[in-house]
Amino acid sequence: MTVGDNIKKYREAQNISKEDLALKARLGVTTLESYESNERLPELDTILKISTVLDIPASELMEFEDENDTNIDYELEKLIQEIGVKRSKLILKKARDFSEQDVLKAMNLLYELNQQKK
Repeated sequence: MTVGDNIKKYREAQNISKEDLALKARLGVTTLESYESNERLPELDTILKISTVLDIPASELMEFEDENDTNIDYELEKLIQEIGVKRSKLILKKARDFSEQDVLKAMNLLYELNQQKK
């Protein structure tokens, strides 16, 4: 499942309308629809807002359930190309040592640092 599929699944499981989720997460309904239809991928801060409204860990929205796919995700492949194989391996090896909560905290910290630069 994609992030958009997960958003839709959890929203529907909680009987929350698109309009209510969009309002509470401070998104446009059209934007939310584009996420749920997989036309767009939400930024990390948006995933965090949506997960807060749905009262679930952000990691639940970011989980992919495609066990039959042995190919590397296109986005992951592009990121590896951008930062290089050596740095990618280093990051992934270090990531094994951290819990999901630790990774989300690190992602939030990186996001905040990036926002301060702007």
